[in-house]
Amino acid sequence: VAIMMALACPEVIVEAITVVAGNVPLPQASVNARWTLETCRASDVPVHEGCDRPWLQEPATAEWFHGSDGMGDRHYPAPRREAEPMHAVEALIERCGARPGEITLVTLGPLTNIATALAIAPALADQVAHCYVMGGAACTHGNVTPAAEYNVWCDPEAAQRVLASGMPLTLVGWELSCGGATLSEEEMAALRRCDTPRSRLALDSNATALRASRELQGQTGLALADPVAMAIALDRTIAVERARCFVEISTERGPTRGMTVVDRLAVTDREPNAEVCFAIDVARWKQLLFEALG
Repeated sequence: VAIMMALACPEVIVEAITVVAGNVPLPQASVNARWTLETCRASDVPVHEGCDRPWLQEPATAEWFHGSDGMGDRHYPAPRREAEPMHAVEALIERCGARPGEITLVTLGPLTNIATALAIAPALADQVAHCYVMGGAACTHGNVTPAAEYNVWCDPEAAQRVLASGMPLTLVGWELSCGGATLSEEEMAALRRCDTPRSRLALDSNATALRASRELQGQTGLALADPVAMAIALDRTIAVERARCFVEISTERGPTRGMTVVDRLAVTDREPNAEVCFAIDVARWKQLLFEALG
């Protein structure tokens, strides 16, 4: 859904999609990205496959939440276009290095690709115009452990490497997609009535996520964390409460592994390294979503 929102924005050029292992293994994630592009008639956007596992820990996928195919168990046909031969890490380094200050990153999964690119080419941190990260839980409201959000917990070492890099960052925690930001039954019905390929894909691909979020998290509607992050990347005014903070990731083994530690009150006296979003304009976020999908 986030990819479709970027494609629908007339002010944005989607240069490429770099895929990482996360909710599903890398090959399936690549298929899903390419199918989404095909649905939007944007098959000319290159898709680069990247890291197939976290830096240090074993992969931990989330088919239990998103379906066996990561797309609501819809098992869409194979996309016609293949992924590019260039590795995602190489593509990130090459594209950002060729056009410093021009490319914005929006990360929707674990940060393994970005961290690996930084390890190879530290200058990438200064070449990226801005990086919007869907990750973490600024208010310590985890969705995979009590302390951690999935994308950060999946590869906390990579997340910490990105935060320590000096890259200009905005963190959009998953909690911003909860509560009133979820799509209600009435809003999902309205989206269904739009009856476009994009609106159908948005709802159908999230069918298992809707059930899981209700049964496991007590959500009243459909929470769309990645699209909320994309909405803020497309329109920064949607983040109505945000602050520069020092943020670090717990990489210790134990109950706090993957926790996003946000020093909102500056008690550590450490230099802020990220902008953290704490609240959004829910009406504007939903308006942007409907404009993109309808």
